[in-house]
Amino acid sequence: MRRWVLVALSAVLGCDPIIGTNRGAEAARQGSPTPEQVARLVQDRGTGRDWRAELRMRLYDRQGRVRERTLTVSMLRGGTAGDKTLVRFLSPNDIKNTALLVWEHPDADDERFLYLPALGRVRRIGGAERQESFAGSDLSYEDIGGRDMADYTYAFADENATWVAPDGTRHPAWALESRARDRGAEFPRSVGLVLKDRFVLAHADIYNQRDERAKVFDVRRLERIDGIWTVLDLVVVNEQQKTRTELTTTSIRYNVGLTDEDFTRRALERPSTTLGAGPR
Repeated sequence: MRRWVLVALSAVLGCDPIIGTNRGAEAARQGSPTPEQVARLVQDRGTGRDWRAELRMRLYDRQGRVRERTLTVSMLRGGTAGDKTLVRFLSPNDIKNTALLVWEHPDADDERFLYLPALGRVRRIGGAERQESFAGSDLSYEDIGGRDMADYTYAFADENATWVAPDGTRHPAWALESRARDRGAEFPRSVGLVLKDRFVLAHADIYNQRDERAKVFDVRRLERIDGIWTVLDLVVVNEQQKTRTELTTTSIRYNVGLTDEDFTRRALERPSTTLGAGPR
């Protein structure tokens, strides 16, 4: 699916109940969407025109030792030439102000730029680097930003699946399989649970080239904020490395008035400030 963790950070930060009269939404209301329509509804779910959030990231190694980081994530939907995302670390000091900027282009390859304050320069992330770990987490650079739907094929693994929430409540879902058209993709297949009433990706199993389950994505807390379904806690487990990354949204604001100027390479080098407000 286009984002398996944003499907990473955009999944963390909001899924609005679908609105409008497009064919996919109408088919979903009637209970008969195609796999491609479900994937499109997840991709196009509303999160407002823009948003900015503060998160806490916990990184667990295979011995169970934990490192904690704080970061901000800002996103502009439908900006000039496509969506834009800016991730910036606030703490600890050894990673403070390290930042990643993603420009998504509808008709061209996405661009990613990494700012390293210790070196005082911006460098482009491209090619095989996109598969590398982002800031030591279980996310890759490619997970931060978007993936083109046309790069994948879709099928239902189960049209009547169930997601069991951490509180024990049960929710109807589609089990949607996506397969990469690129035979060289590191993770060519995933199977995710998409909630039928919210179009939220609540769980995903990610498979490597040997078709072994390599990563697991799980939503731990989902609440409605300002009318938008928002994932406030999630975890990504790397089953082969025996590591995991936990993400908790501590502050979020929707429709804050961000513009393209907030997502330039110059803006990438500016330090960030905390939001100073809780998620509710």
